[in-house]
Amino acid sequence: MFKLCVDYLRLTLFCCGLLIGIQVPAVVDQYEKRINAQLSEAQTILSGFQQTAERYFQGDIHALLKHYELSKDDVFRHDAQNIRYITERVTFLEAEQRMLLQSEIHRVFHVLVTPERETFNETMKHYSHMILIDLQALVWGVLFGFLSATLVEGILHVLGYCVMCLKPHKHKDNL
Repeated sequence: MFKLCVDYLRLTLFCCGLLIGIQVPAVVDQYEKRINAQLSEAQTILSGFQQTAERYFQGDIHALLKHYELSKDDVFRHDAQNIRYITERVTFLEAEQRMLLQSEIHRVFHVLVTPERETFNETMKHYSHMILIDLQALVWGVLFGFLSATLVEGILHVLGYCVMCLKPHKHKDNL
């Protein structure tokens, strides 16, 4: 009976890992879509300032920014902070987008380990779980299923071994 329970536990762990792993490509996809949408929005906002830079500063947005920062007008100096923020945001989002153009392993690692936290949290907040039936999702699912079942079973074996080692042994006295 105990072996049957252990076998079902192993199967359950594999299935849970499989279902979690199947979600990985969808999470990466949703995160990538959010990054692309944010980049598009930031570029749209920056485009008006870029047009001004084209017209007056040969396209150099940093020259426009410096002009705003050195202005005696408080409104322009305050707008310089906004321009700087938008420029930095576009640069950051472009770098994030480049990270998501790498191989599948790099993309998954990046999104699960080193994403832009605010965007990742927003992605997870609005994420709706789904079961994708494609090769990529199945590979991640089987991988997660195997790893979770193997990891938990390994931990249980180590704990069982430790318990066996801690049990007091009965010694026969030789007379």
